[in-house]
Amino acid sequence: MQLRIFTEPQQGASYDELLAVAKAAERAGFDGFFRSDHYLKMEQADARPAYTDAWITLAGLARDTERVRLGTLVSPVTFRELGAFPLLVAQVDHMSGGRVEVGVGAGWFEEEHANYGIAFPAVNDRYDALEDQLEILHGLWSAGGATFSYSGHTTHVELDVAPLSPLQHPHPPIIVGGNGGQRNASLAARFADEFNRAFASLDESVRSGEAVRQACSAIGRDPATMIFSIAQTCVCGTDEAELARRAANIGRSVEDLRKNAIAGTPEEVRDQLARWEAAGFTRCYLQLLDLRDLEHVALLGTELIGPR
Repeated sequence: MQLRIFTEPQQGASYDELLAVAKAAERAGFDGFFRSDHYLKMEQADARPAYTDAWITLAGLARDTERVRLGTLVSPVTFRELGAFPLLVAQVDHMSGGRVEVGVGAGWFEEEHANYGIAFPAVNDRYDALEDQLEILHGLWSAGGATFSYSGHTTHVELDVAPLSPLQHPHPPIIVGGNGGQRNASLAARFADEFNRAFASLDESVRSGEAVRQACSAIGRDPATMIFSIAQTCVCGTDEAELARRAANIGRSVEDLRKNAIAGTPEEVRDQLARWEAAGFTRCYLQLLDLRDLEHVALLGTELIGPR
């Protein structure tokens, strides 16, 4: 199974702290370093440290890292202008030497939209906008510098000359996240290189993956051309004391983590990942919540990937 590091900087992290984790992930042999795209802390909303913008962060990491893939899980369609977003992604792709992946979703956290004055339409309207965004990403990047126009559910785009194209051909990998509902599965089947199911049980994730596979088959796409991935909180310790310390540092119990996350000794973590892989998921984003614990990143790399 391919392993990536996933972070939640809206919980409180500076750029330098994120860079330290990204470099640690690179040293440890992880394939990618991804972050959430949020502006408001989950829970304890009264505590508001300085937040970082996801795509500004990725632009910095594009210059300050060398190997890891970079991207978001996932950027809400409500956060970016649909016609300009492909230019933003393409520029960061150039800055990284072709290492960017773009995760997109319909958005769900209404409170952060209200706090920052960002419109939060009804769910069907957000999915209309997501479909438009995916059409534009594919269409604009496929235009090869030619005239591009698109009229969709929520927007009209018309460009005499397509803007900067990404380095990766035909485009950076597109990740659609979601729960595998009918429209979510349909959009993933039509547009995504990867479908990601985050923080769900094995059974729920399998059902979501099957819905996307069925949606692929319904339009004549081979489901084998889709990467199926998961995101799960991960806490690992070489012994029970170290595991308990790391659990306490993120405000969770060891019992809860063993039941609802990927957690335990290195052997337990390897066994859990093997079960996910046997269920058809070939990529895992390991969510690390204590971004100051760089020894945790190193331990996971050594135990799950191997010595560097």
